[in-house]
Amino acid sequence: MHAKDILIDGFNRIQEEVHATVADLGPDALNARPTADTNSLAWLVWHLTRVQDDHMADAFGLDQVWLAQDWEKRFGLDLPRRDTGYGHSAAKVAKVRVDSGELLTGYYDAVHEQSLGVLRELAAKDLERIVDENWDPPVTLGVRLVSVLSDDLQHVGQAAYVRGLLQSAAS
Repeated sequence: MHAKDILIDGFNRIQEEVHATVADLGPDALNARPTADTNSLAWLVWHLTRVQDDHMADAFGLDQVWLAQDWEKRFGLDLPRRDTGYGHSAAKVAKVRVDSGELLTGYYDAVHEQSLGVLRELAAKDLERIVDENWDPPVTLGVRLVSVLSDDLQHVGQAAYVRGLLQSAAS
């Protein structure tokens, strides 16, 4: 198995979990926050998708799906155009609201498609390419891809946990 196949498998698992976590939830559940200082399921899925979109586009010299395919307009959030949610306050988290799970999964699927497109073309030597010199040591493409996988898996797990809390409270 090649490294790109492992990465593709990892990103496919994120997509599966995003869909499973969002499935059959209405706006109230998607936007609910267990406490005033916690993230909603909608914010968590939006954020993990924004991070993947931002980091993959940057690493591969692509346009962000968020902007290129008008997802920014479809979401209509009162946030800066390139905002990824990093460092959001509780007030900014509250601004990320959706009317349907289909909006979240649609955006995730579009980002996933772009991600898989570049991952399929990867050669082993590509993983050594420096993509961010702002760190010591500089960040390679391989490290960046694992970082995105890790971040996304953590956030989709958090979103699944929020779903479980909401379902438990409702029963």
